[in-house]
Amino acid sequence: MPKCLMEDQIEGYHRDGCVFPIFLLTRTEAAKLRQKFEGLEATIGGEVQQRFRIKAHLPFPWLNDLIRHPTLLDAVEDIIGPNILCWGSSFFTKNAHDPRFVSWHQDSTYYNLKPAETLTAWVAFTDSTIESGCMRFIRGSDRSGQIRHEETFDKKNLLSRGQTITGVDETKAVDIVLKAGEFSFHSESVIHGSSPNNSGDRRLGYSVHYIAPHVRQTVFDDATAALVRGKDTYGNWKDDLVPKTDFDPDCLAALDHFHRQYKSVKQHA
Repeated sequence: MPKCLMEDQIEGYHRDGCVFPIFLLTRTEAAKLRQKFEGLEATIGGEVQQRFRIKAHLPFPWLNDLIRHPTLLDAVEDIIGPNILCWGSSFFTKNAHDPRFVSWHQDSTYYNLKPAETLTAWVAFTDSTIESGCMRFIRGSDRSGQIRHEETFDKKNLLSRGQTITGVDETKAVDIVLKAGEFSFHSESVIHGSSPNNSGDRRLGYSVHYIAPHVRQTVFDDATAALVRGKDTYGNWKDDLVPKTDFDPDCLAALDHFHRQYKSVKQHA
């Protein structure tokens, strides 16, 4: 018996490469996360998504708690099984009336995981609507294999290299509308993106990347992940550090190290 998802949601994920919406937090709980996030922004005097990439949870106990939320892990378990690693997380922020966007892409372009089976939970800290530039995906596109991307380095593109799949039939796109506190799941190989925020409020989303322990990193010898549920009998990943306080210096150093690694990775052919 599934722990969180309905059978049709599980079937939908395996068929389409994405499923939504899934309840995680009340609006009050989501608002508290927004406050924590905006407090962090005020502390660093800049955008969190620019400073903390790849492993945004690493230096912050409150984000470490979120990636281990029991309801979230129950849903993950329904898709990938009882043994769960979290290897990364990132924020995707668009301010009110923000022209920035996310181009059509596959996450697998730079992940270099084998097999390519990352399950990403996109947690909405605020409402994510069509007007605010919610994520969109192409149903079933994860079955198309790895597609070549062009690196545009467009300054309005929230992706680090502006990696873009051209020629996507946008008439087939599905809008992933979420209320604050809900989340979606998507496969690392599904084609997805998002439009600018034309609304009067911010769109704050937090992506968390989960895998089963048999998945391995093929490029980095020192790849790390957090065992968040069950057992790891494969040993493909070293253990992530756990922060003692916000801005834990050892965790910050590790985060920066892995960000530099991912910046050096070339895309798949």
